[in-house]
Amino acid sequence: MSTAIAVTSADLVLPPADQRTPTAAVLPAPGTQPLASAVAELQLLVDRYGHVIVVFPSSVPTATEQRLYAIRSLLESDRIALVKSELPPLGTAVLARQLRQLSVCDFSPGVVASAARLLAHYIYAGAVLGSVAKLDRVPVSLKSHVKGWMPGAQFAVLAGPVPQLDRIGPGVPPPAGPEFATELVLARGQLQTDWPTATLVPGWQVRAVREAPLPAESPRWWGTGRLVEFAAYLPDLPVLHQLVSSVRRETCHWCAMELIGDRCGFCSAPLPTAEPHASAARVP
Repeated sequence: MSTAIAVTSADLVLPPADQRTPTAAVLPAPGTQPLASAVAELQLLVDRYGHVIVVFPSSVPTATEQRLYAIRSLLESDRIALVKSELPPLGTAVLARQLRQLSVCDFSPGVVASAARLLAHYIYAGAVLGSVAKLDRVPVSLKSHVKGWMPGAQFAVLAGPVPQLDRIGPGVPPPAGPEFATELVLARGQLQTDWPTATLVPGWQVRAVREAPLPAESPRWWGTGRLVEFAAYLPDLPVLHQLVSSVRRETCHWCAMELIGDRCGFCSAPLPTAEPHASAARVP
């Protein structure tokens, strides 16, 4: 059985990268579905696929996150992984699609779940903002806050892998981008700007640009609806497969799932550190 990928809203389901990429299951919000129905729905996914990895951005309402943990607890299942992404919503959608690509490969569910932390380092997620006055997820200087109140000011903000913020202006280069071939996905909010396609795409040597609807969580994550969100990513499955395959695999000491990196993707237990060798006897 393959591993199912689930998300917390339909706008986190990007179109498949190829014919092999499966779709993601969408888990309804707490206010739209009774708890008993939500439990039964996730149980069906577990029964059908064997393991389920739920990907959601850190900006989801507290009630949504609490619902996920409550369902997993009620099912008493060790086959459900909850992957909370610190990426912006569009970047989280990209991450979920990459996990969908990997879910049909020869990787165990534990490796797919723990690969989320690895892949996040290769997603350049940011936005063009009309204001940074309410931006609290990326470091913003007092000077930038003041400029954020100026009419017509626009900012290029990169949330990760390395946070960057610059005011857009003539001659100002884009933030430092990836040193590998990428594609770019754009999601347009209430800001009119051609900066992503006119400046970012050639500056980052992006080979293809695709558009997607703006995720509902994006205005809350970025602190404004006047934005154009973007994410550059590795699109090719062979490259993703090689990246994940190159990392040493371990076995979780708590739940016995296979993992890569330093933390289990299912139970979140950290990889134990090596026992220190007995110190040599001191010579007087």
